[in-house]
Amino acid sequence: MSARVFDARHCRLGEGALWHPLRRQLFWFDILGRKLLTQENGKPASWDFDEEVSAAGWIDEHRLLIASASGLMDFDIRDGSRRQLCPLEAGNSVTRSNDGRADPWGGFWIGTMGRNAEPGAGSIYRYYQGQLRRIVGDITISNAICFAPDRGHAFYTDTATAKIMQISLDRSGWPAGAPQLWLDLSGEGLAPDGAVTDADGTLWVAQWGAARVTAYRNGAFQRAVDLPADHITCPAFGGPDLTTLYATSAMQGIARSDLTDAHAHGQTFEITGVAQGLPEPKVLLL
Repeated sequence: MSARVFDARHCRLGEGALWHPLRRQLFWFDILGRKLLTQENGKPASWDFDEEVSAAGWIDEHRLLIASASGLMDFDIRDGSRRQLCPLEAGNSVTRSNDGRADPWGGFWIGTMGRNAEPGAGSIYRYYQGQLRRIVGDITISNAICFAPDRGHAFYTDTATAKIMQISLDRSGWPAGAPQLWLDLSGEGLAPDGAVTDADGTLWVAQWGAARVTAYRNGAFQRAVDLPADHITCPAFGGPDLTTLYATSAMQGIARSDLTDAHAHGQTFEITGVAQGLPEPKVLLL
């Protein structure tokens, strides 16, 4: 398998890849560029925001739930209009939103982090039935939020620890017990970033600085997919049959001397025939 460039725009910090199952369209963010990006009929398209935006879930064919640095919003793709749903650490100038994903019950999990990765400044929240509740605190860099296909548990990481955790979920999707260690990458010098599960429950995690997305099942290495950018940030399954793996990347942290005219850092990639993905769940606002 070889990666191809899906979108050649260079993101300072690409993140939040989301395949919209109704529109059959990929959306993603440049967090530091304060943009939502996509392609419309094969042509680049984007929307600008006045603060960092980082993650999304789909509400219906035309609307996305978007996490910004200070809140969650209902965003209309057709005209760019937006309506605030709730604040997210709005009074804390130190933090912004980071990784997030819809859960199988129609909720939305969103992590925060310090803008300069201040130790323990972030948290992970769940937005469900119109209310936002904190689930995990003392997080430095929230990432890898995704869910087992059987709804039994959620995954997440604090990238600073290099440990992927799992937490059991009750019948309504709320945590039911303390987080447990699922995978420890600290001994390998690997930094887990965004993640997604496939139909078999295999976890595909981007690894910052390692130029790859790596698959783990039951906490054991399966295989890695190499990519042409060092800092891979977020994978998502998409395409007509959900067997294309998309991955965002970042220019952040790349030496200026490596940012040549032909560099791939910050671009968005696709690899076909990797695994069978699952459609992203719809976000239910109430």
